[in-house]
Amino acid sequence: MKIIDALVSKALRTITVPEDLTPLITYDPADEADPGLAGMTRQDVDAIWESVENLYRTGVYPGLSFCMRRYGQKILNRAIGHSHGNGPPGNATDGPDDRKILMTPDTPVCQYSASKAITAIMMHLLAERGEVSLSDSVVSYIPEFAVLGKYKITIDHILSHHGGVPAPPAGANPDILFDHDAFVKLICGIKPKSKDGGHMAYHAITGGTILAEIIRRVTGKDIREMLRESVQKPLGFRYFNYGVPEEDIPKVAKNYDTGFPLVFPVSAIAKRALSASWGEVVQISNEPRFMRAIIPAANLVATADEMSQFFQVLLDGGELNGKRIFQPETVSRAVAPAAKMWFDGTMVVPMRYSAGLMLGASPVGMWGPYTESAFGHIGFMNIFCWADPAREISVSLQTTGKTLAGPHLAAIVRFLFTIGRRCRMKNQEDDITLSLSAFEKMFHKMLRRMILGI
Repeated sequence: MKIIDALVSKALRTITVPEDLTPLITYDPADEADPGLAGMTRQDVDAIWESVENLYRTGVYPGLSFCMRRYGQKILNRAIGHSHGNGPPGNATDGPDDRKILMTPDTPVCQYSASKAITAIMMHLLAERGEVSLSDSVVSYIPEFAVLGKYKITIDHILSHHGGVPAPPAGANPDILFDHDAFVKLICGIKPKSKDGGHMAYHAITGGTILAEIIRRVTGKDIREMLRESVQKPLGFRYFNYGVPEEDIPKVAKNYDTGFPLVFPVSAIAKRALSASWGEVVQISNEPRFMRAIIPAANLVATADEMSQFFQVLLDGGELNGKRIFQPETVSRAVAPAAKMWFDGTMVVPMRYSAGLMLGASPVGMWGPYTESAFGHIGFMNIFCWADPAREISVSLQTTGKTLAGPHLAAIVRFLFTIGRRCRMKNQEDDITLSLSAFEKMFHKMLRRMILGI
C-alpha cells in the first residue's frame, strides 16, 4: 500500500498527508475571538476550519495559512503544514539539505496577483489626495506610452484590465521584471489590443508596472515607500510590502509546483496569462532577487492576518480600529463595478472587475454563492483574499502549492460554499437556497471554462 501511495503521490505531485493533522497545525487560541462576538456558533467556525483542513488533505499544498474576520472579530488565524522543506517528490524547490519548517500564522507568503489589489488601492489613494485623476490618460504622466495609438488609454482602463496591453510581447525575457525602467519602455512599445479601452483582458504583470511608474513620476517615490508610509507603518504590519528586506528572505514561505502537470492547450493559455511557463513562475518567485525587487503586480509579501486586516479596512470604509487610512469615498470608488460581467480575453472566462478588484457574482461567483457584493483578488494559485459586505467578513487563504488542475478543485468549491453557508447574509431570513451540489456543478463549469477555454 505504501508503494502505491508513493506512486500516486509522484504522479499527482502531492505531499504525504498524515491522518492526524494536529502536529502540523499552529495557532494561538487567545488570538481567536469567541464565535458569539461574530454572530456565529462554535459549530460554524469548526465547519469552516474543517473545510480548510480538507484543502490541506488534498496534498497539493505543502503549507497554508488562513485568517478570517467577521464583524471585525478575528475568529480564525491558523496554519497547517510546512513553509519549507516538504515539497512533493522530485520537486525543484527543495534542496538536499533543506529541513522542514512548520508554517505558522506569522509566516510571510508571496501574494502573487493579490498584490494587484494593493497596488490599485495605492492609485486610488493618489487620486484621493488630488495628485491624479483616474480619468486622466496614461500619457499625461508617461508621454512615451502614446506609441502606436495608446494616447486614449486612461488610468481607469489600466485598473480595470481594459488598458489594451495585457501581456509583454511573446518571447520577452522574464528577467525584464527585474529592470523596472526597461520593462516600462517595453510596455510603452506594445501595440494595443484596443486603443480606447474597449477590450477587457486581464493584465497579469503589465498593469501594475504602469501604475507604479505613474506613482513614481507624480510623487518622486517608489510604490514600496508609498505603501510603507500610508498603510504598513500606520497599521503596524510586520511585512505587507513589495518584497522583503534581505534578512527576511529566508522567512518567506517557499512555493512549489504541484498537481497535474499542465498540457496543451492549458499550458499555452497559462503561459499567455502569466508571460512565462508555470514552472518558471514558481521558481522565479523563490529566487532571492524576486524578494529584493519591486514587482507591483506580483510580489507583495504578507501574512494571512495582514491581508485579512487590509480587506477589513476596505470593508469598514477605509479605517481600522479607529485609524483612518482611506476616505470612504475612495473605498466606494475602488469597489464599484467598472463594467458588467464580460468575457476576459486573457483568462477566457467571464469576469467582473472594479477599478482594481475582482468582484463576486450571483448565484455563483469566485468568492462563493451569492457574493455579488464581495470584492477581492486571487493570487497564483490558489491564494484568495476578499471581503463580503453582505456577510461582514474579510478572508485570506494563503497557499504554497501552485496548481491549476489537481485533486484540490472539489475542496476549494466546498471551502467557498461552507463560508457562504456558515456566514449568513445580512437580512437573510432563510438559508441559501442554492445546494452544495448545484453550486459545485456551476462552479466546476466556470473552472472548466477557465482551464480549457471553452
